[in-house]
Amino acid sequence: MNTASALRSSGVGTHALITLYWLPLGAGGVRLVRWNGRLYEAIAAHLQHRESLDLYHSALQVRLGADCYAIEMAPVWRTDEPDRGVVAEGAVGLPQLGRSRLFRYEVRRWRNGSIPDVAEAVASPRCLSADADQVRRVLDLVPSFPTMTWGRDELGTGDMWNSNSLISWLLARSGHPVGAIALPPRGRAPGWTAGMVIAARQDSATQPRRNGASETREPARVA
Repeated sequence: MNTASALRSSGVGTHALITLYWLPLGAGGVRLVRWNGRLYEAIAAHLQHRESLDLYHSALQVRLGADCYAIEMAPVWRTDEPDRGVVAEGAVGLPQLGRSRLFRYEVRRWRNGSIPDVAEAVASPRCLSADADQVRRVLDLVPSFPTMTWGRDELGTGDMWNSNSLISWLLARSGHPVGAIALPPRGRAPGWTAGMVIAARQDSATQPRRNGASETREPARVA
């Protein structure tokens, strides 16, 4: 079921909407990504003494008026579609590798674009908000996403930086209760926590300035 169909069946309007999709890692038949993900999860599960879980990649569809934006972070080499709304790029694996197209990702805010492999999404779509102000906030935030190295933890969050970091960061910075968003059963989304942590740090850093600004008084003039 696509987003519009889901909305019609639920009675929700389509003027402003934020919808979340959970896509299995390696959706679309990218076997290398799928097998690397399974290997990574098997090792992580063994080290953490837990069962191995299914890994997911998240993406957003954001509707505002007549336009619908596809928002996600993906390897540059996944598509050659022109005008796909690329607003930022970063390196994959190691910063110096980002000079090659094979080791670079892009952040997309694709107006009237699509989310590849959305037909394989699990427990989706999830309608998160119909608030126009939140929708605009999400769209405005996309270009300012911190483009750290994909797969590393350069910001000391305890979690890797990746495509899920983009989505959780956008939702947290725009005022969504991200901690309440459930994953598909037996699912895990590496990078999701990293986005939340950095969003909280940035919000904390701006709060004192806001409070201080409200208390600032103009110095008295000396005759």
